[in-house]
Amino acid sequence: MLVQAILKSKASEGVVTVMPSATVSEAAKILAEKRIGTVVVSEDGGQTASGILSERDIVRELAASGSGCLSQPVSAYMTQELVTTTRQATVQDIMTRMTEGRFRHMPVVEEGKLVGIVTLGDVVKAQLSELAMEKDALQGMIMGH
Repeated sequence: MLVQAILKSKASEGVVTVMPSATVSEAAKILAEKRIGTVVVSEDGGQTASGILSERDIVRELAASGSGCLSQPVSAYMTQELVTTTRQATVQDIMTRMTEGRFRHMPVVEEGKLVGIVTLGDVVKAQLSELAMEKDALQGMIMGH
């Protein structure tokens, strides 16, 4: 299965982004309201990705420096070295890269433009769906259908 199929199956209306100048507090509020684990940081409103900020990033900084970080810009704490993928990548590739990199969200970028985001949950759901289809096909073959 390809990333393209995952993006088509997602009910979301796109990637949630924030400006680099948004405060960590504003980003945390967006994460809570949307019930998501990360926001992509974009200087142009979502065309390109300049970083990513996750719940984990916020919690780590809170533990390290206290609540003062909440008034700081997300650009101070975002991951700038993005690991991205394309629509043509396989689910296996994404799963391997997420596991090795110990992260749960991967922006989908093509020709320098942000086209979506894939989460570890999306990948697991896709894998389970694929396994269920294979199981049904095998059962059908065994039963002679």
